[in-house]
Amino acid sequence: MNPQFLTFPQIDPIIFSLGPISLRWYGLMYLLAFLFAYWLGIRRTKQSKGVWTTEQVDQLLFNGFLGVVLGGRIGDVFFYSFDRLLSDPLYLFRIWEGGMSFHGGLIGVIVAMIWTSARQQRSFWQTADFVAPLIPFGLGMGRIGNFINDELWGRVTDVPWAVLFPNGGYLPRHPSQLYEAFLEGFVLFFILNSFIRQPRPTGSVAGLFLLGYGTFRFIVEYFREFDPNVNNATDLITRGQLLSLPMIIAGIVIIATAYRLKRHCK
Repeated sequence: MNPQFLTFPQIDPIIFSLGPISLRWYGLMYLLAFLFAYWLGIRRTKQSKGVWTTEQVDQLLFNGFLGVVLGGRIGDVFFYSFDRLLSDPLYLFRIWEGGMSFHGGLIGVIVAMIWTSARQQRSFWQTADFVAPLIPFGLGMGRIGNFINDELWGRVTDVPWAVLFPNGGYLPRHPSQLYEAFLEGFVLFFILNSFIRQPRPTGSVAGLFLLGYGTFRFIVEYFREFDPNVNNATDLITRGQLLSLPMIIAGIVIIATAYRLKRHCK
């Protein structure tokens, strides 16, 4: 192995096991993301001057968690492994064999927000603006989980910080998981939570999330390895970029509409 590049730190994806039950790093990242979102949501509830209650946030986050898990799994299968689904329909339910799609998870969260908004008798955009700043930290944790799992690594490169991933054939690759953790997770978290320090038009926070995530994901796709199920090196645009373009466009339209209507969120 070339000492010029960084060697992947061999980390067991399983933290510990108790009989048939195992705690994995990827699962821990999701748990930390949910706990942080809950803490931040409760903190913002106290600052909402009665607009939100703890019970409403509990219901919203529970429904959102289900939306992430179900939508993420279904989206991964339909967007990236549809041929396998056709040949083996039960693959959809074998979650231990497959991954999670952010775009599918986003659709699941949107459905959960529509349902919750109707139950709580508030507008969808009020709910979306409340939820959006809670999401990026979890995205960052998920990408760190991908890095620990030695999956979704980047394209072969000769940059000094290239990492030799075992599952990547010990070829020097971009640590694209960490690029995403930084941009989609921590940078986007800072942008959104700085943006909401002042009252903003209803819908503008959700629009900024879509624009920010879509832009960062589109950029990082240039460094991620192609998914052999849907793309190859000759393609000008990846499946991830195709799924991100509507988010960028929708984000711009939502922000422009929100400022045109100028309905301040509460």
